[in-house]
Amino acid sequence: MIANRSMPPGAVIPVLSYPDVEAASRWLCQVLGFEPRLIIANHRHQLGFGDGAVVVTGSKPGEPMPEQAGAPFAVMVRVDDVDAHHKRAARHGAVILSPPASFPYGERQYSCRDFAGHHWTFSQSIADVAPEDWGGVAIGNRAVSG
Repeated sequence: MIANRSMPPGAVIPVLSYPDVEAASRWLCQVLGFEPRLIIANHRHQLGFGDGAVVVTGSKPGEPMPEQAGAPFAVMVRVDDVDAHHKRAARHGAVILSPPASFPYGERQYSCRDFAGHHWTFSQSIADVAPEDWGGVAIGNRAVSG
């Protein structure tokens, strides 16, 4: 798997939705001991904890919630081949919410919903991209340790 400074480390990454991303990130850091890793505008923060991470997300002003709209959380899983994974998931009945697409932050991703309504995003690192190259803000050296 390619390391990408724009992605948190780890293979399984919880994505938690909050109405106020900054307040949620502040609380998670102050109360539970997470550390800021990467800030993406005012709608997405990556927080590290040991070797793991969570993504705290909300909507951009005036836009609907992201891919996990209607769900309080989603799970992101890093895979070696997102296209093959997508084909398998579709063939076995996952509801595809967004097909595989490549993004400027160095990831190729697709999203689906499982049989119980849980939202999943599968992500393949396709390039190591500095967060500043696409508008992210790395905090300390945590974003470099992808």
